[in-house]
Amino acid sequence: MNLRFDRYGSIAFALIGAFFITQSQYISTSAYGSQVGPNLFPLGLGLLLVLLSLRLFWETFQLKYRSAASKAETGLMYKRFFTILIATLLYVLLLEIIGYVIATALFLYATFLVMGSTSQLKSLVVSLSFSVGVYVVYVQLLKGTLPGLPAWLSV
Repeated sequence: MNLRFDRYGSIAFALIGAFFITQSQYISTSAYGSQVGPNLFPLGLGLLLVLLSLRLFWETFQLKYRSAASKAETGLMYKRFFTILIATLLYVLLLEIIGYVIATALFLYATFLVMGSTSQLKSLVVSLSFSVGVYVVYVQLLKGTLPGLPAWLSV
């Protein structure tokens, strides 16, 4: 745990959360008389991000000592962070091109491996099950829209 990195990261994420909260106010509040509108989800995520950021900021001041082992792992944590950051950017860029199911499964699989999953088979099964399960529930049951499978697959 790098206290300085966590402290600055918590401030940055709190600002992003505040941005989500303020921008969610510009989204229409409801459709067809429903109490739950499209602004509720970004507002909730913004509030959650601000609260978690404040908690992280508070925890950085509670820890006074770091062990030598955590100092040695700092480089590894940066490597993991940037690997997941690049995977996230690729996920966002490829979501429309290769579809939700494939992009999400690949993203989750890569993330599980970066975070230290010992079994590649379990990681693959969980990532595929999750992405297919969310797609079926959201698109088939809730009648939402997500990018489907790409046209070049001919499925």
